[in-house]
Amino acid sequence: MENEFTTEIYYDDDADVSTLNDTVAVLGYGSQGHAHAQNLHDSGVDVVVGLHEGSSSRDAAESDGLTVKTPADAVAKASYVSVLVPDTVQPTVYENAIEPNLEAGDTLQFAHGLNIHYNQIQPSEDINVTMVAPKSPGHLVRRNYNNDEGTPGLLAIYQDMTGEATDEALAYAKAIGCTRAGVIETTFQEEVESDLFGEQAVLCGGVTALIKAGYETLVDNGYSPEMAYFECLNEMKLIVDLIYEDGLNGMWDSVSYTAEYGGMTRGDDIIDEKVRENMEETLEEIQNGEFAREWILENQAGRPSYNQLRKAEKNHEIEEVGEQLRDLFSWAEEE
Repeated sequence: MENEFTTEIYYDDDADVSTLNDTVAVLGYGSQGHAHAQNLHDSGVDVVVGLHEGSSSRDAAESDGLTVKTPADAVAKASYVSVLVPDTVQPTVYENAIEPNLEAGDTLQFAHGLNIHYNQIQPSEDINVTMVAPKSPGHLVRRNYNNDEGTPGLLAIYQDMTGEATDEALAYAKAIGCTRAGVIETTFQEEVESDLFGEQAVLCGGVTALIKAGYETLVDNGYSPEMAYFECLNEMKLIVDLIYEDGLNGMWDSVSYTAEYGGMTRGDDIIDEKVRENMEETLEEIQNGEFAREWILENQAGRPSYNQLRKAEKNHEIEEVGEQLRDLFSWAEEE
């Protein structure tokens, strides 16, 4: 059965950068912030970067040729505000620097809709609220732009007070290079819930848990840590690259018949119905707000569980073995 795309996809011809004819404030200069600000600037947009006085990124932004002001002053100067500080500090930045300096008809934009969707930020009804979310780390957004390539992105409109929110968001997406590859229309709810699920169940949580479980199984059964590392972690990139380039079938076509048969006959035994049930539970916790509440309380308490889990992850044997192996092989010096 063929699937027909039900979402709108926008490209360069659908956007006009000149729509951003006023100053754009980019709050934050981390992974996404530095890429957005530099790409906007190189696309001819008037950009001001908002960073607090003690920010370690101020010198970097200024050396990149960008105007830097405090978040409050940046918002006051701009009519289009892109919020690229971490999710955990956005509500405070919004309360202290953004909300007092927004004017009716301004646009408040995010690259991830968590704080809007879970009501940690409740914007007034007299502004536009949009999202332009590149589906890539910021350094690749910048690299792709410089290479005249594109980074796929998402676009969502939460409030369109002026009737121009979509055109402005598309202009922003074009200015940072996303419409070169294609920008998919979505909603804040869909972006947030699918993004959190993907991170937890597959991309960050699921994959790392699977790698560690495979490594531990081999080592516990007498195989060397080095062999376990190569089989369960190092070769993961090779397989993922094949999937990324040509999909699942492209990967199956590229591996050996033995690997293909073994994977197709044993994979569903590993990722079985119980795992699917666990995924359903994880998705439900995202949908009903349980995960968001847990994460908000975790931050309010100083991240005790987060810090403990992060320490355990850093100290896992696979990390010690991997650090030693990466130092021994030539790929460690490759870009």
